Amino acid sequence: MKHTKFLAALAVVGLAAAACGSKPVSTSSSSSASSNAASFKACMVTDTGGLDDHSFNQESWQGMQDAASGSGGKIAVKNATSASENDYATNIDGFVSGGCNLIVTVGFAMATATTDAAKKTAAQKFAIVDNTSVGTTIKGLTFNTAQGAFLGGYFAAAMTHTGKVATFGGANYPTVTVYMDGFWEGVKYYNAQKGKNVQVLGWDETTQKGTFDSSASPFTDQAGGQQIAKTFEGQGADIVFPVAGGTGIGALAAAKASNGTLKAIWVDDDGCLSNASYCDIILTSVTKGIASAVKSVVTDTAAGNFSSTAYVGTLTNDGTGLAPFHDFASTVPASLSTELATIKAGIESGSIKIASKSQP
Repeated sequence: MKHTKFLAALAVVGLAAAACGSKPVSTSSSSSASSNAASFKACMVTDTGGLDDHSFNQESWQGMQDAASGSGGKIAVKNATSASENDYATNIDGFVSGGCNLIVTVGFAMATATTDAAKKTAAQKFAIVDNTSVGTTIKGLTFNTAQGAFLGGYFAAAMTHTGKVATFGGANYPTVTVYMDGFWEGVKYYNAQKGKNVQVLGWDETTQKGTFDSSASPFTDQAGGQQIAKTFEGQGADIVFPVAGGTGIGALAAAKASNGTLKAIWVDDDGCLSNASYCDIILTSVTKGIASAVKSVVTDTAAGNFSSTAYVGTLTNDGTGLAPFHDFASTVPASLSTELATIKAGIESGSIKIASKSQP
């Protein structure tokens, strides 16, 4: 994924906070300065994790801004943040009334609100991140992150020193468990190939049971994420893979405080860019190409090429994958990098099958 404008995205966070639970507002002076002259207006509603979640909301907004900055002033973008699920419908309705040509909603949890809005406004075009297409006016932007997470699981199994790795989720959503399934399968594949017995704490694909944040804000609960990671550390895990948005930052904090005992694999974007202060404990990241997918649907719709055919991000189209190893590049054996490339090719060709039922 592209992150060259990451700092610019962070700069709008303060303004975004004012939009929580209120009418949609513009939060980017650079991309909305020409909104009066822009012929196309694209508007985004966040999930409850907030615009600065270091995850899918932030990546989606980056895609919106990329579309605007590349349009020569023809596209203006706005966003509204949702403090709770009660804000979804209000924010969407505000953008419908505001004349947005395309409304992008972010997250699996927004499916019902998006579908309800589409039923009331037949001409309104929507795109939704992490959910499938519905009818002719809602384009789903989905990602087979089980593929990228399979590589992450294999990598973790190869890098562990204790023989135990861990994963946990924010909420028990298919878009969360698909990562956990892939990670689990990657570890099991490593064990089968190497005759090892690396254990996965926090998830069992066969039972679909595991560890999730129990708070009312499962994607922003950094204290909860830190405690979960500490518990895994106490159980012997030395690598943790949080699939929990901002809650996962707590896991990074736990790894940082462990003085090298615990390390992490980040999720959705390259954690060394989105969480730079934790780069020294992030081995790699399982990425999801949200920014590029959002940019494409905004740009295509502005050009009159909207289609409700679902987008599916895969290893083949860079919709998922592994980020660079950054600070750990010198410690990753060349043989492991070769194995990962071979496994990637096997997944793409279909010779390696991924069983997760949560795959799009």
